[in-house]
Amino acid sequence: MGFVKEFREFALKGNVLDLAIGVIIGGAFGKIIASAISDVIMPIVSIPGKADFSNLYLPLTTKGREVIDAAFAATGSVPSLEEARKAGSVFAYGSFVTELINFVILAFCVFLIVKTVNTARRRFEAEKTPPPPTGPSAEEKLLTEIRDLLKAR
Repeated sequence: MGFVKEFREFALKGNVLDLAIGVIIGGAFGKIIASAISDVIMPIVSIPGKADFSNLYLPLTTKGREVIDAAFAATGSVPSLEEARKAGSVFAYGSFVTELINFVILAFCVFLIVKTVNTARRRFEAEKTPPPPTGPSAEEKLLTEIRDLLKAR
């Protein structure tokens, strides 16, 4: 029974619950940012070069290169990343670039949130009135009396 009680105490500690809530909210926030990146930012970024980073790749096998070359000759366009993966191994650097951009934007958003919270915390702490000074402690009173007695001699 000690193990179950110990686990319950661990699971119900405030830090564990705060961490769980943070992970859940972080996951939801990550989905929002991923949607903003893929649906809003990446289309704008790809306008000048008309590039879709997620479909940039290099074939790593001869068979894959042949399938891609044949598809390009037949249609005049390079197959999608999924089609290229079916043909063989590919070095999907476009997916990596997209994920890197996602990370930088997500990190920037988290930075802005933390900066806002820190600024608000500093403001609230500055607005607090300092506590009134407390009187001398019993020890200080005793030392003052001793000092006064020594001066009187």
